[in-house]
Amino acid sequence: MFILKEAPVPVAEGHHLLLLEAGSRTSAPGQFINIRVREGFDPLLRRPFSIFSHEGTEIGIVVKTVGRGTELLSSRSPGPIDVIGPLGRGFSVSKGRVLIAGGGVGNAPLHYLALELAKSGCDITYLYGARTAGQVFMEERFRRAARRFIVVTDDGSAGEKGMVTDLASRIIPVERFDRIYACGPAPMMRAVADLAGGIPVEVSVENYFGCGTGLCSGCSIDTDRGPCRSCVDGPVFDGRAIRWDTMPA
Repeated sequence: MFILKEAPVPVAEGHHLLLLEAGSRTSAPGQFINIRVREGFDPLLRRPFSIFSHEGTEIGIVVKTVGRGTELLSSRSPGPIDVIGPLGRGFSVSKGRVLIAGGGVGNAPLHYLALELAKSGCDITYLYGARTAGQVFMEERFRRAARRFIVVTDDGSAGEKGMVTDLASRIIPVERFDRIYACGPAPMMRAVADLAGGIPVEVSVENYFGCGTGLCSGCSIDTDRGPCRSCVDGPVFDGRAIRWDTMPA
């Protein structure tokens, strides 16, 4: 059993940080946890959340309120909470010069990744995309991990105006990177994977994980080696191996 240590903390418009006591459990960047929102059968299914941070025995997640389940979590009182995890296959922690591209709440697992890459001595360029300034969460934490950190918003209210893919299309062709990482909407990740060319690229897909353990196969995606269950074969995949034309927009 996990413990919600304190009331959820607002960190941006419609976004809350939840800090969970996880005991001796270990995790890797890109893994996720599956939370039962409350007792009973309403909501019926657990909700998956990427790990934003894991320091000592404390796991942090960022919850974006998009429906009833996440609304209940965002207002939950401290105490025991039914959690399965950490689950799934995470990112590889490489060395050298890396590019990280995140869109929206897809930035959450990339924060944990950036911290681990920084520990390994990587030179990190981070492209942080959001719809508007109000949805940029915990910017200073990201900045501390990256040598170069660039914010881009759809409306130009913070950083540059445009999309992460606009920045990536300018930077990737003219700079050398040893590896690229991305998480966010499928069209964004597809564009980054296409831009990568021969550079290894890892993406974390955001399919809904009903069970989180591979039993229901509801999160399957098509890859060049056949169907894969995102919750156990991923959520991190080689971006060049995904059949992006079959992914939902």
